[in-house]
Amino acid sequence: MSGSTDMVVASREVLAVNSRSFSWASWFLPADRRDDAAVVYALCRLIDDIADESDSAEQARAELKLLRGELEGERDARALVAVFLDVAERRKLDVVYALELIAGVESDLGKVCLRSDRDLLRYCYRVAGTVGLMMCAVLGVDDQRAHAHAIDLGVAMQLTNICRDVLEDAERGRVYLPAKRLRDAGVEPRELLAGEADPEKVSQVVCDLLKLADRYYRSADCGMAYIPARSRLAIVVAARIYRAIGVKLLQNDGDALAGRTIVSGTMKLWWVMVALSVYCSPTIMGVVPADGHDKSLHTALEGLPGV
Repeated sequence: MSGSTDMVVASREVLAVNSRSFSWASWFLPADRRDDAAVVYALCRLIDDIADESDSAEQARAELKLLRGELEGERDARALVAVFLDVAERRKLDVVYALELIAGVESDLGKVCLRSDRDLLRYCYRVAGTVGLMMCAVLGVDDQRAHAHAIDLGVAMQLTNICRDVLEDAERGRVYLPAKRLRDAGVEPRELLAGEADPEKVSQVVCDLLKLADRYYRSADCGMAYIPARSRLAIVVAARIYRAIGVKLLQNDGDALAGRTIVSGTMKLWWVMVALSVYCSPTIMGVVPADGHDKSLHTALEGLPGV
């Protein structure tokens, strides 16, 4: 077994262990696309792990700088990066999106307190919208109009993540709920960090952000028809399973401070069935043209690559 094949197998394991939602969805991809998607996921996971597991912010910055150099060809690439670069060359994937992901993760180092929706959406683009753009290449999406919708799916998923992880993030010194929204609801970011925030007021902000996420999920659906049919179902499944987190959180009145919201395996299976139904809809199948992209969704993203 070659080193490249070894790394692909390792990437599959990283996906299976670290993201059950994406792992479920990946089984609907053709085998070659599935392996390339696993490699992209493994690189994204490596970037996240460097930020989250390094002994200090300084160490994380140094390691991310080394990784950036490998991606830019300025130093010898480790095995995973070499395989990723091979995927990038074969699939015409622009490495700039991986570099933007690194920039987003670097902003997580140290204390985090986002001021506004603009800051939040630009962060979501960097750490998740970029993944949508990379997946366009992996899936063989040729129409440039798909890119805006791919960004929106990433943004929607990251907004869902942020709403789910409010408590865990606060314990790490990170507040991604925009300070303006918190203050409008009567909460100071420092209260959230200290564990003293009013849960009902925080829930109000969470519910509002989940409604914002739904706008991005709906936009993502409008771009599904651009994905080649054989791979499209996987993305519809991933979107529905991830959206289910927000649905459950809303059913719990947005009480993110009660702990992480988890969608059971049984419910994921149910959402897979929902995805199959949605997949057969005229808009997703491309039989009926979808609405064009709502440019207001990207007002905050002006100037970023691929926007």
